[in-house]
Amino acid sequence: MNFYMVISARKIKQYGLIVFTALFTAWFLFVQNILHAPVFSTPDGPKAVYKGENNIALTFNIGWGDEQARPILETLKQQNVKSATFFLSGAWAERHPDIVAGIVKEGYEIGLLGYAYKDYTNMKDEEISKDISKAQTVFKKLNVKNIELLRAPTGHFDKRLLKISERFGYTVVHWSIDSKDWTNPGIDKIIENVDQAEKGDIILLHASDSAKQTKNALPQLLEELRSKNLRFMSVSEMISNSSARSNEIK
Repeated sequence: MNFYMVISARKIKQYGLIVFTALFTAWFLFVQNILHAPVFSTPDGPKAVYKGENNIALTFNIGWGDEQARPILETLKQQNVKSATFFLSGAWAERHPDIVAGIVKEGYEIGLLGYAYKDYTNMKDEEISKDISKAQTVFKKLNVKNIELLRAPTGHFDKRLLKISERFGYTVVHWSIDSKDWTNPGIDKIIENVDQAEKGDIILLHASDSAKQTKNALPQLLEELRSKNLRFMSVSEMISNSSARSNEIK
């Protein structure tokens, strides 16, 4: 009887270890899924890019307002930042053609942020296509050419957008580092959020009027990134010069 109890105890420990390992693995995969949940791909189909391999990409979303965009452009110029990508909503660009022209003049890349800044996951396929087409028309009128990138207006999207964007000839771009500047958490917090960036990261920033602290955070933020020997690139440059990473969620 004693020998039987010893064997049973050993088996219980072995089974416990197996169960623990399985639970830990499941938890790890669950966390990974959460971390990359906004980034989708279709099997053997289009993918959303959220990271590259070399250097770093600054991206700025603009959906409304004209008070923050100009100062941010001026700060980038003063800091000698030659490459950045601005995702603009068509409705905003329509109202502020002079700022759009300033972005183009400085040589920065422009990507689409839809037209009406609506959540694509709450829209039908034909509504999404119509919104993208409307944004296209605006930028054609503004003589902005060679737009290759699309970002979901609210950051939320599903596999439908990947297929729709492919039909339009766009690459969907997400991000790997979120500055959370639109929450106005304080200059130090914005810098802290971005300071974790490393080679290949795509950083989300905003130049809309809701992001009131971004301009003041930029100088130190840029200094911190440069101290890591990171060079600023547009998203298109990053995609063309490295293997872009995407995450598949089935």
